[in-house]
Amino acid sequence: MTDWLTTFGGAERVLSQLHVLYPDAPIYASVFDRRGLPRETDGWDLRSTVLQRLPGAKRYSRALLPFMPAAFARLELAAYDCVISTSSAFSKNLSTRAGVPNVCYCFTPPRYLWDLRDAYAPGLAGRVSAPAVRWLRTRDQAAAARVTRFLAISQTVAERIRRIYDRDCKVIYPPVEVDRIAPTGSAPEDFYLVVSRLVGYKRVDLAVQACSRTGRRLVVVGAGPDLGRLRRMAGPTVEFSGALADGEVAELYARCRAFLFPGIEDFGIAPVEAQAAGRPVIAFGLGGATETVVDGVTGLFFHEQSVAALTAAMERSEQMEFDTASCRANARRFDAGLFRSRIAAEILDAVQHRV
Repeated sequence: MTDWLTTFGGAERVLSQLHVLYPDAPIYASVFDRRGLPRETDGWDLRSTVLQRLPGAKRYSRALLPFMPAAFARLELAAYDCVISTSSAFSKNLSTRAGVPNVCYCFTPPRYLWDLRDAYAPGLAGRVSAPAVRWLRTRDQAAAARVTRFLAISQTVAERIRRIYDRDCKVIYPPVEVDRIAPTGSAPEDFYLVVSRLVGYKRVDLAVQACSRTGRRLVVVGAGPDLGRLRRMAGPTVEFSGALADGEVAELYARCRAFLFPGIEDFGIAPVEAQAAGRPVIAFGLGGATETVVDGVTGLFFHEQSVAALTAAMERSEQMEFDTASCRANARRFDAGLFRSRIAAEILDAVQHRV
């Protein structure tokens, strides 16, 4: 079970690993669109809710958010002994028969309803949408009450689950395909790297401004609605490469001086991938990065989201040497094989104990 399946990113990589464990299990989504998915998903048994039938549903799936709680609740799931949802929205809002576990692997409680409400809908938009947000919050609380067992992607998310849903949960870190990425054995090149969706809360603007002002070379990989604004503030040393294939990104990881991670993330797969390539990470010291980067060993933290603080951290990193083997060893803590073994054990325990 997943909220929607129209593109392939970090959440969908989790789904891919669950499919390895349970290859015959159908995968439900509010809406799916095979055109946005890689060929590896061609054999997946994809099923949708009634929302799939609406005109434009595949293109505007996020706009259907208010209808998702009811759509997921209407799914007929009586044939299953366990239901697993991967969710940051309403795929956890499931009706199962008595005694059937509803296990939610939670990416986060919806941040557009809770922690990042003002960032998603500032000013007038926020005031206009406030009644809908209040209603969706009650639906989200009700959906959480249907979950038998929460599993969180990080301690950061576990804290939100406790605070918002008043539920305890275990942490199982998301899968990273460490063996797909490797150091080159060569000295790093003189450029910094960002790999990110280009949206405001990712704070890619800090990296762009820091490198533009100091003449450091920066390569930005990714696409998104913030691209135009970032281009306008960028100097001649900043390069925007757009979205790249996994192999091309892996090569950039291995060649860069360091990976920049200026936002606050629930987990953040890209910093782990950079460490898998043997490269250090310079990250803002809050959120998931504090669980994936070892300060002073596999990277550095800066503690104020400002251009000055990021610039100072880059200057400090240039006076240090980071051990490739230590970076890669740290990344192995998040290997996809470990994810599969840990989550399979939790699912088995949930089925055996029905709690």
